[in-house]
Amino acid sequence: PPDGGWGWAVVFGASISIGFPYSFPKAFTIYFKELQAVYSISYSQVAWITSILCATTYGGGPLSSILVNRYGSRPVVMLGGLLCGVGMILASFCTSILQIYICVGFITGLGFALNLQPSVIIIGKYFLKRRPIANSLAMAGSPVMLCSLAPLNQFLLDNFGWRGSFLILGAILLHCCVAGALFRPIGAATASVKTRVTEEGKAALEKKVTEDAMEMNSPMNIPMENKTEEEGGKNCCEKINQYLDFSLFKHRGFLIYMVGNVLMFLGFFAPLVFLAPYAKHTGIDEYSAAFLLSILAIVDMFSRPTTGIIANSKWMRPRIQYFFSFSIAFNGTCHLLCPLASGYTGLVIYTVFFGLAFGMVSAMLFETLMDLVGAARFTSAIGLVTIAECCTILLGPPLGGTLIDTFGDYKYMFIKCGAVMVLVGAFLFIMNYYNYRMLAKEEKERKAKEEDPESVRTENEGRNNWDKETTQGGPELEPLREEQEGLKKQVNGT
Repeated sequence: PPDGGWGWAVVFGASISIGFPYSFPKAFTIYFKELQAVYSISYSQVAWITSILCATTYGGGPLSSILVNRYGSRPVVMLGGLLCGVGMILASFCTSILQIYICVGFITGLGFALNLQPSVIIIGKYFLKRRPIANSLAMAGSPVMLCSLAPLNQFLLDNFGWRGSFLILGAILLHCCVAGALFRPIGAATASVKTRVTEEGKAALEKKVTEDAMEMNSPMNIPMENKTEEEGGKNCCEKINQYLDFSLFKHRGFLIYMVGNVLMFLGFFAPLVFLAPYAKHTGIDEYSAAFLLSILAIVDMFSRPTTGIIANSKWMRPRIQYFFSFSIAFNGTCHLLCPLASGYTGLVIYTVFFGLAFGMVSAMLFETLMDLVGAARFTSAIGLVTIAECCTILLGPPLGGTLIDTFGDYKYMFIKCGAVMVLVGAFLFIMNYYNYRMLAKEEKERKAKEEDPESVRTENEGRNNWDKETTQGGPELEPLREEQEGLKKQVNGT
């Protein structure tokens, strides 16, 4: 990876295409009160909008990964930007809450899925040494967008109503297409015509030599139909595994990360969804409630790059999994202390610490996964993780809304989210410690096996015997060798 150059333009485009999927569900809560009044629905029913939106964004991960592997990041992000804009434009004409679920939740959510995954994937192709910093800068697009979208939504709602606001937001989301245009593909140059001809000649040569050897050495004819079926089945499995590497489910670190993140999202998004409604419930005016989201965004904006710099340091990068666990537990502690906040000043203090903790978790959310599986397997890993996370993302905000409807108080929702986050942080810390101990033990056993003279001697003898068998050839293979040499000369001459 170049670790710079055009990569910084890619980071800028990624900050836009990542910023909208993460900031839009938070800023969309401004319309909750209006939609409740229009359709006469409860907190849990209106919370399903952002739940479906976030669940579709994460649930579309495998589809996004497959499309990226097939077509690259640039066309996928541009298609996602188009879907986002169309979804919000269609939502401005909806006449029922079910239609809003479909337009905002599914269509716009699918567009966000096609924006989010490719943007994170292409950063891993452009950066290696500076990857934590690049990831944190790209993730900083979310608070920047939230800082502007939260007051903008309140302004649009007051001047144009929710229908006019949705129409304008649809036009704004089309800017994701422009961000996707910056994602210039990176990779090896296309082979020349001469190189391709040579490769085709070599492939034909290998195929013919293999067929001749099978005909000479085979005691009986093998039915070609069964061979074709076996090759077809193998090719099908290889194609599936090419797009989604299911061998990751044997990766211990990947499984620990996936279980921890699936549980974490039960309490990760709900406090964001209900922060502005909670402020309005306590008697704070609408603009002041919307300004809380702006405060959170401003703190988050500085928290993410700072976290990236710390995570990229020599002392912290080898221990980034522990840093991630601490960030999750710190996030949960803020929610547990939220009910103690009284008045607008107390909510501002809570929002500052919440923004700090939220930025720490978000900055390392994908970097820790890259650290575990590597950039080569990251495309498949993020697709498999997000499809698993979509269930808890879907249930998190409605479950919080149900607690609010049942008890008539927001504090139980914050306590539930805080307890979940603290427990997940402790789980990840313990399991990562166990994983590192097991990795050290396995590495020690491997070195001990390599240093064992008897095992090394046995391995060398086996290798020598194999070399001897392969170098010795019987007289029946002489015609085949002569034919192979002749074919090689013809290919080289072509």
